[in-house]
Amino acid sequence: MNVAVSARPSGPGAAFARTGSLRAALGLSAALVATTPTPAHAQSHFESMDVFQLEYAADPQISPDGGQVVYVRTSMDIMRDRKRSELWIIDADGSDHRRLGDGGSPRWSPDGTRIAYTADGQIHLRWMDSGETATLTQLTESPSGLRWSPDGRHIAFNMLVPYPAPSLAAPPKAPPGAEWADPPIMEDRFKSRQDGVGYLDFGYNHIFVIPVDGGTPMQVTSGDFQHSSAAAWQPDGTHVVFSANRNPDVLDYRNSELYIASVLTGDISAITNRPGPDGSPAVSPDGRQIAFVGYEDRTRTYQVSRLQVMNVDGGGHRTITASLDRSTSNPVWAADGSGLYFQYDDEGNSKVGFVTLDGDIEVLAEDLGGTSYGRPYGGGSFSVANDGTIALNQTRPDMPGELAVGRRGGAAARTITTLNADLLANKTLGEVEEIWWESSYDGRPVQGWIVKPPDFDPNRRYPFILEIHGGPVSNYGDRFSAEMQLLASAGYVVLYANPRGSTSYGEEFGDLLYHNYPGQDYDDLISGVDAVIAEGYVDENNLFVTGGSAGGIMTAWIVGKTDRFRAAVAQKPVVNWISKTLTADNWYGYYFSRYEGLPWENPEPYWKFSPLSLVGNVNTPTMIITGEEDLRTPLSESYQMFHALKMRGIDTAVIRLPGASHDMSRRPSQLMAKIANIVAWFEKYRVMPAAS
Repeated sequence: MNVAVSARPSGPGAAFARTGSLRAALGLSAALVATTPTPAHAQSHFESMDVFQLEYAADPQISPDGGQVVYVRTSMDIMRDRKRSELWIIDADGSDHRRLGDGGSPRWSPDGTRIAYTADGQIHLRWMDSGETATLTQLTESPSGLRWSPDGRHIAFNMLVPYPAPSLAAPPKAPPGAEWADPPIMEDRFKSRQDGVGYLDFGYNHIFVIPVDGGTPMQVTSGDFQHSSAAAWQPDGTHVVFSANRNPDVLDYRNSELYIASVLTGDISAITNRPGPDGSPAVSPDGRQIAFVGYEDRTRTYQVSRLQVMNVDGGGHRTITASLDRSTSNPVWAADGSGLYFQYDDEGNSKVGFVTLDGDIEVLAEDLGGTSYGRPYGGGSFSVANDGTIALNQTRPDMPGELAVGRRGGAAARTITTLNADLLANKTLGEVEEIWWESSYDGRPVQGWIVKPPDFDPNRRYPFILEIHGGPVSNYGDRFSAEMQLLASAGYVVLYANPRGSTSYGEEFGDLLYHNYPGQDYDDLISGVDAVIAEGYVDENNLFVTGGSAGGIMTAWIVGKTDRFRAAVAQKPVVNWISKTLTADNWYGYYFSRYEGLPWENPEPYWKFSPLSLVGNVNTPTMIITGEEDLRTPLSESYQMFHALKMRGIDTAVIRLPGASHDMSRRPSQLMAKIANIVAWFEKYRVMPAAS
């Protein structure tokens, strides 16, 4: 097996030379370089309570002149056990950093004199010269997707328009003073629940426009369809372009088209007409062209969403990122209309790029991200000033999401905030190294990252954890992760990786799980375990495995395929694809694209790829952790595995997190409790080395 390990210098201002290609990565020799210098004074390790001290920058919005950045500063409220978000502003050179107030979703007016933002379910306006604020709306539903008109006189936004719940019969009338049960609720919708929300309100999202001088919001879109994407204004302010699925066939849920609507009349016309999702429209400065991202659906597990441009009438359609085999998002036109800024993931690193209308691509910034503080997922965003200055949030393995500013044709993006410097100054984090190996199945190169315990000693043998990402159509990367650091601080070498099916390696790699999941991603991961063992500092008698969502699925699959791991923790797993497909909030997202046919038409693959089908082989003590309100991988999935293992006499347990949805890191204490239970389960089965 060919293995390559590379270390990444990190820390504020540190240089980083990324691997040029998969082939080059596989040809490198091992190099172990510390990422964080150890100061002379005493250091401590990253601990559970440190999670409450983390902060990160989100939704950076640079002013039109490039001089200032407003962003959402997120911290952890230790008394309420929740995230807290506030608006902060900073000059682009890093000076004059100050709080503006409570709120979110800040958006600059085109002339830079005002900021629109949301707070307390309303739209507010702030004048930047005086600091005065005004509340523009009296809405009964929360607004989203704020977008200024080019002349700065109106703001478009999205909002739910409720309708009465369906009913077959009037509920019985209770006598005065009686305490009867709530009346029954009838469901007839295609989608009625959403993880993290619960049962959805009855209604349709629509686009509205409101004058910034005050007035009544005017509904632009109409019809019994969801209009949840933000509007893109035409330069003259008479029309908006948006993405929606206005197909009456509810089973055509994967589709969306671009539409244009008159702000004055509400007349709506379709611009695109093809199977598949078309979204994120951006209108060129001259109003003649529309950029958007999407693909023509071939009903696969993964398809690359490319950046495209067409005339405003739908003609002249062409793909301008055809040479980039990566999914793109967030297109923003250059002020002179010469091209577009966009973001994409490449080999586990999120980037900001620029593409000309001729398809020439350049990378403007790397390390985009920092809003996923628990595990090393992506999640960053950027904005662009009229002069080409970009603001983005950045993360690295030793740096949670900070604010950075750069410019096309100028200096590389540099970090201008130090939100976590006070916390991390006296912390020794686990060193994070990039590693590549070849899959034992077909020799494909696979990328991963090793997290070593703080104060790592290469002459010792450490217990080892394989931590597997969710999705599976997603990716881990060289990003800060509180969970990985806590596992490393507990004394474990941790491997996290991007096996086949992961994004950021092209369409062919991402689609290898089509009608084959779980599949050879198992071989990719086990090959990674062997690659780390070959480094010589892992105790082969103390191998452990865990992961969440798709990572929980793979954990449950692994223990049915091998007894190499001493213990396992499957976090929020799916163990039965038939029950998952018919009960989860995204129940409709699996047939045909994941498995061929419907469960009652073709049950064989649904069972074949269910970890429960392998439960008769499991000898590994396996614990399951799931939120009680998880609608994505319902708790019933966990109990199926738990009951099956109980019947077989295998040591098992279920940890239920009260009030938690699929995202078990929304409340910091639950993230901490989850990691504490994982470590405790592994420690229960860890074999201590014999005394010499």
